[in-house]
Amino acid sequence: MVTGDWFVKKVKDYFSFLIDEFGYVLTDEEIAGNYYYTLSYSDGIRSVSVLYENIEDYFTATVSILQNGVRPNYDDKTKTLHLNKLNEIIRPSIKNEEVLSNNGYFKQFQAENEFDRKLLKSAKEIRLCLKHFGEINL
Repeated sequence: MVTGDWFVKKVKDYFSFLIDEFGYVLTDEEIAGNYYYTLSYSDGIRSVSVLYENIEDYFTATVSILQNGVRPNYDDKTKTLHLNKLNEIIRPSIKNEEVLSNNGYFKQFQAENEFDRKLLKSAKEIRLCLKHFGEINL
């Protein structure tokens, strides 16, 4: 079972590039008992949300385009992009050298288990996608 404190610590570590490189701020941190954890970061234009539902074993990372500073509806596929959709759109424009450099950045982290590897993988992918976000048409 993933605990809320563990999840928050890992997300803050793995996604620290949002603050350090992209100028995002942590806008939401919620631990709802032992069943729901979420952290959200924003740069005023976009919001990155990382969510885990323990009971359902459901994990997702999304990038949302803010509407007047407010996150759009989670189901709005034109403004809330799940990581797999972002990868589908952006991945073809990413050069192999960028992937290698990005992997080098994340070498500082060691995943402890399968879920931790999934969390770290999502951080790697979001970092690459955000570097190319301005190049896509939504």
